[in-house]
Amino acid sequence: MNKIFDVGIIGGGVSGVVIALQLAELGIENILFEQKASVVNGPPFCHLHAGGNLYPEISDEQCKLLMKQSIDMARLFPQSIDERPTFISVPKTEKYSLEDIERRLQMLVSYYQELIDEDPLNEILGAPADYYKIYTSEDLKKLKNNPSFKRPNSPDEWMSNAIQLIDVDKLKMPVVLVQEYGWNLFRLGAQAQLALLKSDKTNLKLNTEIQNIKDVRNENLDYNWEIYTSDKVYKVNYLVNSSGFKTGEFDESLDLNVERLIEFKAAYVSKWQPQEGLIPELIFHGERGTPHGMAQLTPYSGDYYQIHGMTNDITLFKNGLVKSKREDAQPEFNEDIKDKLKNGWPDEEIESRTINAINYISKFVPSFETAEIGGPPLFGAQQIPGNDPELRVGEVSFPCKLYARSEIVKASSALSVAEQIIEKIQEVGLLKSSDKKLNTNTLLDSIRKEEIDVLAADLAKMRGYPEALSRLVIEKD
Repeated sequence: MNKIFDVGIIGGGVSGVVIALQLAELGIENILFEQKASVVNGPPFCHLHAGGNLYPEISDEQCKLLMKQSIDMARLFPQSIDERPTFISVPKTEKYSLEDIERRLQMLVSYYQELIDEDPLNEILGAPADYYKIYTSEDLKKLKNNPSFKRPNSPDEWMSNAIQLIDVDKLKMPVVLVQEYGWNLFRLGAQAQLALLKSDKTNLKLNTEIQNIKDVRNENLDYNWEIYTSDKVYKVNYLVNSSGFKTGEFDESLDLNVERLIEFKAAYVSKWQPQEGLIPELIFHGERGTPHGMAQLTPYSGDYYQIHGMTNDITLFKNGLVKSKREDAQPEFNEDIKDKLKNGWPDEEIESRTINAINYISKFVPSFETAEIGGPPLFGAQQIPGNDPELRVGEVSFPCKLYARSEIVKASSALSVAEQIIEKIQEVGLLKSSDKKLNTNTLLDSIRKEEIDVLAADLAKMRGYPEALSRLVIEKD
């Protein structure tokens, strides 16, 4: 007789792998299905949103939730965190209030202190007093005379390096440096995959596409769901749908209809050698979807830089945000986007959009005009539960008994979603209550840096990206 698994998880993105790892930590046998050759293939992420400072339009509550979730995830995956700050600015053309930004930062410092008071190990963003620093025009004039620092060791040294390159005349004053770090998807994927392969409680099925799911809850069997692949049927008691933007396809097979959005986005890889010293991530706020949407420059190892421009000819796409129809749970992209997701990009569009991105950044960083194309875009599609395209925290829902649907918007939501699913699995009796804290994982902790280095480099190369993207700018011991 075929083995019956306690939990079956469809989709090996960030959410799926964290759910599987936390179930394994609690001794729950699970099977994880991923249709690609490695885990964490979903929409790219590069930023630890420890405070939501890239989103002036979201609520304080979302900002606090993003901070808590980011800290939890950074504790699980420390080898994927790039400990360098982020420069936050508002161009003179934009409406955002610097007073509102500073008020929010003060609120976040208080909240960060509360999290540390609850658990001292939450102090991963430095001391609360150092969470952010504000720089006036006078401050910047003084720093501009400094030499560049190859390896900055203080906020002033980071800002000194940044200010040599930025056209501050285009920005409202003051500007801010905040401890929102970089987050390396190749390293997180490598650590997760190594831990899953080491586990005797998780059966990781790579290169495995799900053909169908059958609900057998009312058939008096020893299990509740049948998961069909091309050559086998797997039996599970509890089903978790973490299949990203394809979540609706499985909802439809189970006759579940729910409102959702899906969105296709891309970031661009460039190569640039501005100066000897490292720079922070650079953010120039702007209204999303307009010709002056937010510009974001993320430094990587080896003089590579990732670019986001929240306009329709850079990161966003015309018809890139699609809503589910009343009779269908799964929204549909147009043929052009479907082709990109399935087959990759035509060379001419890689070139045109990357050049658009380089030109966009060079409005604020003039010397960036010398940057070159550094590789193919990082791209993907994500789901957004409900109908609010500005939602930035993830959701989990339980549309019927013994079925969970994970729909995270940001990678940082993965652990809190896993915790809610585990709570529900306890409620239905598949797991005894446990007081084990889920912001630790012995499987993840057992993976050595050297193992992560090797597999992360392999994942980058396998997906067609420069190997340097798999390394941290600020190397850890």
